[in-house]
Amino acid sequence: MADKLGLMICGHGSRNKGAVKQFAQLAKGLKARFPDWPVEYGYLEFANPVIHDGLNRLREAGCTRVLAVPGMLFAAGHAKNDIPSVLNTYQASHPEMTISYGRELAVDTRMVKAAAARIQEAIDTADSDVPLHDTLLMVVGRGASDPDANSNVAKITRMLWEGFGFGWAETCYSGVTFPLVGPGLEHAAKLGYRRVIVFPYFLFTGVLVQRIYGTTDEIAAKHPDIEFLKAGYLNDHPQVIDTMADRVQEILQGANLMNCQLCKYREQVLGFEAEVGLAQESHHHHVEGLGAEAECQLCDEICTGACEKQVQAAGHHHDHDHAHDHSHHHGHDHAHDHGDAHSHDHGHHHPPYPHADHPHGPKSLKRKG
Repeated sequence: MADKLGLMICGHGSRNKGAVKQFAQLAKGLKARFPDWPVEYGYLEFANPVIHDGLNRLREAGCTRVLAVPGMLFAAGHAKNDIPSVLNTYQASHPEMTISYGRELAVDTRMVKAAAARIQEAIDTADSDVPLHDTLLMVVGRGASDPDANSNVAKITRMLWEGFGFGWAETCYSGVTFPLVGPGLEHAAKLGYRRVIVFPYFLFTGVLVQRIYGTTDEIAAKHPDIEFLKAGYLNDHPQVIDTMADRVQEILQGANLMNCQLCKYREQVLGFEAEVGLAQESHHHHVEGLGAEAECQLCDEICTGACEKQVQAAGHHHDHDHAHDHSHHHGHDHAHDHGDAHSHDHGHHHPPYPHADHPHGPKSLKRKG
C-alpha cells in the first residue's frame, strides 16, 4: 500500500504578528505547489500553531509519511538542532507515521534571483541615478553561532556583487556574530561610494529588520553626502516558494543533501573545534506555542521598533525575536538527525560563542546600550 504523503513547513516563530502572517502566506504559496497533499505549518516558539500541532493534523488526515522542510535560509542551530529535535520526539511517539526531513533554502540561484529582485526594486524607486560602480551593497544576514551559516551569507553577497557589478560589497549581521550593522555601515561609509544599498537577507519582517533599517537611518544622518537605500527583505517572492518546493522534491528523489562538510558538530571548523561531537538539541520548549501571550503589543503587523526604544530607555539591550548571543547552557537530552549519519544523544552544555567579545559584535553593543 502506497504512503499517503503530507507536507509540514517548519518555521521559527516570532512575537511580531506581521512576521507570523507572512510565514503563513509563504505556506499558502507552497500549498498551491502541492494541491493533492495535506499541507500544514507550525512554529518552534512564540507563535501558534506549533510544529507538533501541524503534525497532529497531518496524522489525523491519514498521512503515513510526512515531508518536513525548514522555512529557513541557512542551516544553523534552528535547522540543525531544534526542528529535528521536535520531529524526532514526535516520530518516537507515533511510529506509524514516517517523518522525512528536508534541507534549508541554502545558497541557490533562485534565492539569488529573489534577492536581486528586491535590490533592483530599491534602485528603481531611488530619487537619483547613481552608477552601479559608485554603489556599495551591504547585505545583512541574521547572524548565527555557526560559521558555516554565516559564510553562506557572504557567498550570497559575492554573487549579488558580481552579478550586478557594484563597485563594492560588504556583509554584516543583525546579531550573534560580527560585524553588526552599525560597525559594518560605519566602515562602508569610509570607502568613498556615493550610494549604499542596505539589503536584509531575511525572509520576513520583525524587530531585527526594523533594527537594520533604524541603524541605517542613524548612519545615514551622520553621512549626508552618501545616499542610503533600504531594500526590502525576501518575503514570499515566487523564487523563494519555488526553492522551497524543490526542497520537498529533493526528499522524494533521495537528493536531500545538507552541507555537513563544514558542520561544526562533525568537523574541526577553525575556532569551533571544541564543539565536534556535541549533542544537538532544542532549547525552545519553554516558549513553545505561547501564541497571543508572546505577541508584541507595541505594534500591529508592521514593526515600528517601539520595543527597541523601551529597552534603550531601560539601559540594556534586548531582542524579542531571539537574537541572543548563544552563550546559554542546557542539559536536555535529545537526538538529532538531519538526513545524514551523525546523531548524538548525550547531554551537554552549549559552549559560549568563541568571539562573543569581538569589538564589533553583540557584547560591544550591549556595553554601549
